[in-house]
Parts: sequence; C-alpha cells; structure tokens
Amino acid sequence: MSKIKCIIIEDEPLAIKVLSDYVSQSLFLELQGTFKDAILATDWLRYNVTDLIFLDIHLPKLKGMAFLKTLTHPPAVIITTAYHQYAVEGFDMNVTDYLLKPFEFERFLIAVNKVRTLGRERSGSGEKSETKDHLFLNVQKKKVKILFSEIIYIESQREYIRIVTTKKEWISKMSTHEIEALLPPNLFKRIHRSFIVALGKIDSYTADMVEVSGISIPVGRDYRDSIKNL
Repeated sequence: MSKIKCIIIEDEPLAIKVLSDYVSQSLFLELQGTFKDAILATDWLRYNVTDLIFLDIHLPKLKGMAFLKTLTHPPAVIITTAYHQYAVEGFDMNVTDYLLKPFEFERFLIAVNKVRTLGRERSGSGEKSETKDHLFLNVQKKKVKILFSEIIYIESQREYIRIVTTKKEWISKMSTHEIEALLPPNLFKRIHRSFIVALGKIDSYTADMVEVSGISIPVGRDYRDSIKNL
C-alpha cells in the first residue's frame, strides 16, 4: 500500500513539532507540509491533493470547523485540539478521529490506523489492489526484505522489536504499534502488549497461552477476548 500523504494545519509551534515527529515515526505516513492557518492551507489545496489533514480547531483567521465546511470533497480529517466540547460537531462532519491534546504516540497511531483501514476498504470496493506479501525493515543501516509467510512472532524489546522468522531473527528500532500497522490484520494478531503472532503459525492456544512453532507466548489480560475467535 502506498504511503498516506498528510498535512498539518496548526498554529502552535510545539503542537506542530509533536505531530511532525509522530508522522516521521510512522513509516506509512508522508508529511507534505504544515500550515499555521486554514487560509494558507486552502491556497495549497487548490493545486495539491492530500489523503489526510491533521486539523486544529482554534485557528487564526478561519476556524477549523468553518474551514472543513468549505471543502467540497474533503480527505480524511483527524481533529487535534485541547477542547473536548467540539467532538460531537466533529463526528457529525464525518471526521475520522478526534485527538484531545496532549495525546501520546499510541493514541495517534490508533487514529491514523483508522485512516489506513478506510483506505483499504475503499481499495477493496474499487479496483482490486495488488496483494503485498512482504515488508522492508530497517536493520542497522540497510533495508531488509521480510516475507509475511516467514514471520513466526514479533516481540517488543523497549524501543526495539525482535522479529522471529523461520530462517533467522531480526532486530529493528521501532515499536510494536508501528510494526502492527504494517502487517496484514488477517495474518497477524496482537495477543500481548509485547507480542504479535502469525495466525498461520499457531499450533494451539488457551486463554493464557499461545503456542507458535513450539514456542509458548503469554496472552495479555487485555487481549484475551481477541483470541476467542481464532
């Protein structure tokens, strides 16, 4: 799947930096530009196309909600604001998600993954997209191709992940949330805060443990419901 192109409309420098950093950490996002007000963004959108807008509500010149109403064919929109009282209005205008400042990277990923899911659904309802069977992972100073069919499980190791495959193991500096966003949800499932397993490699499971290729992996308390329908 190609990268999701996005822009940020935000007048607070710190908020711009936080969002820009989050976007740079998400391998499937591409930041096209940042705008300190909606007027500048409107001018840019006359000649450019984007897939996603991170939109603050309290903007100078033209407020976020008013700006949204000017868009004839709006892309996906994620509201970013410190004011919760606009949530209902935002969802009435079909925004994808509503991030209440300050928000952590994990909450940010949940929001952008909704955009990815919607994009996949649209692709599925239109022309059949090419099925991808691999990903390229940053390992030290090179990109390593890893086939989905060879992955057994993925383990979080603080700011790194360990990908165990049928051939060897790989260590990459990224979070389990980031790698989960790159994996086909029909082939992989998170069963613990620190573990993602390949569904096709599961030999057996209980409410507390999953066995993949002879290796026992614990099921997190918050993830027990996710394995009931395996």
